[in-house]
Amino acid sequence: MPFNILNNAVEEISEADKSLDIKGQIQHLLKSSKVVLFMKGNADAPMCGFSANSVAILKQVGVSFKTFNILNDPEIRNGLKEYSNWPTYPQLYIGGKLIGGNDIVTEMYQSGELQEFLKNN
Repeated sequence: MPFNILNNAVEEISEADKSLDIKGQIQHLLKSSKVVLFMKGNADAPMCGFSANSVAILKQVGVSFKTFNILNDPEIRNGLKEYSNWPTYPQLYIGGKLIGGNDIVTEMYQSGELQEFLKNN
């Protein structure tokens, strides 16, 4: 089913399900939305330029997405690096799969690849 890129709803995930182990917590967060951005801060108040840029790109594309503030949860912050084998933030996931960090998101957006990916998946 294609993503709805006409509805640009942004929602913050406030906390992980601590009844699960760290891998389970991350998987649960990823299942909460087709597009999830793990970032520093939230969409209304990004805490770094890279997170702010990734949010701006997702808003520009017009996709609905959820954010998770990794600064509020050191366990998720550290566990996600191992889970994804990606050392930096933000991290964008689409359909539960890691797309990449800000540099990759920016390159994909500039080339039109991100928009096509969202339309076709």
